[in-house]
Amino acid sequence: MQNSKPIVATPTLKRRFICLVYEAFLLTAVVMFALFVFLFVTQKLQGPVKDYGSQVVLFLASGWYFIHSWTGSGHTLAMKTWRIKLVKVGHATVPFKTALLRYVLAWGWVFPALVICYAFGLTSKGQVSAAIAVNVALWGMTALLDKNGQFLHDRLAGTRLIQLPKPVKVQKVKAAA
Repeated sequence: MQNSKPIVATPTLKRRFICLVYEAFLLTAVVMFALFVFLFVTQKLQGPVKDYGSQVVLFLASGWYFIHSWTGSGHTLAMKTWRIKLVKVGHATVPFKTALLRYVLAWGWVFPALVICYAFGLTSKGQVSAAIAVNVALWGMTALLDKNGQFLHDRLAGTRLIQLPKPVKVQKVKAAA
C-alpha cells in the first residue's frame, strides 16, 4: 500500500490576482469607514495631526482587517470567495505574530514604489500609478521564483496560500407523493 499524502495545491497567479482586485474593493470600504470615524472625531483639528493621523488610521484599519481575518478563519471575504486560505504549517490557525509579520511584509506590494515616488518627487496620479503598477508586477513575479509558487512575503513570514476544494453540491431528493 502506498503512502498517500494529500497534495495541497497553490492557487494560480491569475486566481490570486483576481482575488487581490476584489480585496481592494472590500478594503476600500473598510478604510473609508475608519476614515469617516477618524474625520468625525477630529473635525476641528487641522494640520499634521489630521494629515498623518489619517495615514495611521489607514495602516491600522487595513492591519486590523487582514490580521483579524487571517488569525480567525485563515481568509478574508475575498479569499473565501476565491477559495484561498492562508496557513502556517504546524498550526491550526495562523498565529497573531505571524499574521502581523505577514501584514508588514505584504506592504512590499506598494511601499517600495511610494519610497521611489517620494525620493524622485513623483507626485502626479499617472507617475504614482505607474510606479505602483510596476511594483505590483515585480512583487507578483516573486511567486515565479519560489518552488511552491508563494509570494515573497509568504516565504519570509513562513505562511502559504492554499487552494481549497470546490464545495460538494448536495442534490435534493424529491419525496414520493
